[in-house]
Amino acid sequence: MADLKYYDVILKPLVTEKSMNAMADKKYTFLVHTDATKNQIREAVEKMFEGTKVKAVNTMNLEGKTRRRGLVYGKTAKRKKAVVTLTEDSKDIEIFEGL
Repeated sequence: MADLKYYDVILKPLVTEKSMNAMADKKYTFLVHTDATKNQIREAVEKMFEGTKVKAVNTMNLEGKTRRRGLVYGKTAKRKKAVVTLTEDSKDIEIFEGL
């Protein structure tokens, strides 16, 4: 297991139509480090975004897709996606405000 600091856990927010609709229920979607645990993701969100309280963290491991260029086959990189649910009394996350 990698020694991850809280600022290494969250890679970037994931902005899709489905994730934007889930923000009404205080659910935010992020791409996270593949070795990150749910507790590390919870800690990273609470430290990076002031005033947030995490209620639940759901994670998904996304395997790399097989791609082909000519006769050569390869795979894209593995990814991990996390859906973070905040409590009702928690502040919203600012980076999603203007979207």
